[in-house]
Amino acid sequence: MDKIMLGSQTAKNGFLNEEFVINEFNSWQKSDLARDCLIKMGYDLNEIEYVWAEKIKGSYKADLQVRVQITIKLKTLIDAQNLSVKLVSNPRGFNQIDKRWVATYKKLWGFDDEIERILKLYTGEIMPYKSTRDDRRMFFDEMNESEINAILQWFERNQILILSDILKGSGKFAAEWFLVVLKVKNEPLKWEILSMNETMNFYAGKAQITKQGNLKLGKITIQRKGGDNGRESAKMLQFKLNPCEIFKRKESLMMKIRLAG
Repeated sequence: MDKIMLGSQTAKNGFLNEEFVINEFNSWQKSDLARDCLIKMGYDLNEIEYVWAEKIKGSYKADLQVRVQITIKLKTLIDAQNLSVKLVSNPRGFNQIDKRWVATYKKLWGFDDEIERILKLYTGEIMPYKSTRDDRRMFFDEMNESEINAILQWFERNQILILSDILKGSGKFAAEWFLVVLKVKNEPLKWEILSMNETMNFYAGKAQITKQGNLKLGKITIQRKGGDNGRESAKMLQFKLNPCEIFKRKESLMMKIRLAG
């Protein structure tokens, strides 16, 4: 049976939470999920003496995604891997992967004052300069052609930098792997793990304005945060993706293999 469809028996009755993946790896000898991931990460299971997983503490977007560090004791050395984990129950749901003020992104990515102005028009930190369908802000499709082109060109030109920061992170706890675990009621557990480079390549793509007037970069949606009962934090910029789209990648590759055969 394809491992992507196979669920470990111990996990089927468990509810997904932050401890779930940690427990799976710490019980790796009995976990189909952990054993499959370890193999895909390049380990020979016969060479492993023990595996120890723990949640990374600190300001590593812990409120947005689970970061897990796995220590693998081999017969010859001790290795460590950092995982970005998405635990989801809706295959069509979008997850927020990053959220900051426009000014913070400017410091991080170094874009110019014009890009900052356009993004703040979009989030509502700067009021619209003409009549719009929401008088608190402007959608990208309400801006002039030069503003639209400037935003599209900047995001497409800098997407490697952007995707690296919002998916991988930086420093010693930068994620090296992207693990998605899907638990739907009365269905087998489903998972897939990709290296971060594979993940970035999969989600990357053309920058475009959506029918709703938002911005999309490949498979990632960029939106004004909104909500928050009208508080100022509603004007932050957020990045969202559907983690379960990586299952389609596996299905597409399998289809190509079958057609080639």
